[in-house]
Amino acid sequence: MTDLIPTRVHNLIIVDESGSMECIRKQAFTGMNETLQTIRMMQKKYINQLQYVTLITFDSDHTKLHYDNTPADKTADLKWHSYRPCAATPLYDAIGKGISKVNAQVEDGDHVLVTIITDGYENCSEEWTLKMVRTLIEKLKKQNWTFTLIGTDNLDVEEMAHSFAIDEHLEFQQDEAGTKAMFARERRSRERYNCCLEACAPMPVGKFFEEEN
Repeated sequence: MTDLIPTRVHNLIIVDESGSMECIRKQAFTGMNETLQTIRMMQKKYINQLQYVTLITFDSDHTKLHYDNTPADKTADLKWHSYRPCAATPLYDAIGKGISKVNAQVEDGDHVLVTIITDGYENCSEEWTLKMVRTLIEKLKKQNWTFTLIGTDNLDVEEMAHSFAIDEHLEFQQDEAGTKAMFARERRSRERYNCCLEACAPMPVGKFFEEEN
C-alpha cells in the first residue's frame, strides 16, 4: 500500500490594523485567535494535511508579521498588545507583499487560502498598485490559490473584490455582533474548504461563503 503524500495548505491571513478598526478591536482580536484555533483544529482533524500559517496585520506605520509560514501546531493565540489599530490603510502594499511572501514558499501541488479583512479603502500604498495586485491574483487563481475578501458594510465589498479579481467576498456590519458573526461564518467556510480538499472536491468558485438555509 502506497502512503499518501500530505497536502500542504498555506493559510495567508491579512488583517487591517488601521485606526478605524479600533471600534471593533476586541472582536477582531478575538476573531483572529479563533481563526488560528480553527486552523490548528483542521491540522488535527485531517492528518493528511499539513497546515501552515502566515498572519499579517498592517497600517501605514507598521506591517506586523505575526507568523511566517509557521506550522499550525507551532502557533499560539495572539497577545492583546500585538494588535493596536492606528494610522492609515496601505491595502495594496499589504496584499501584494503578503501574497509575494507566500508565493515564494509554496511548492507544486500546494493549496493556498488567502483571507483579507478590511474596513477601509486603499489610501497610502507606496510600492504596489491595484493593477499589480490584480495581475498577481489572476495568475495565482490558476494555481490552487483561493482568495477571499471580507469588508465592512461601509464599503462596496462586491465591487472592491471585483477590482482585485477576487471571486469570494463577504460583507459584515462593523459592530460587535456583526464582527463576531462574520468571523464565525468565516471559520465555518474554512472548515468546508478543508473538508473539500480532503475529499479532492474543490469548492465551486463563488460559493466559499455560501451556506444552506
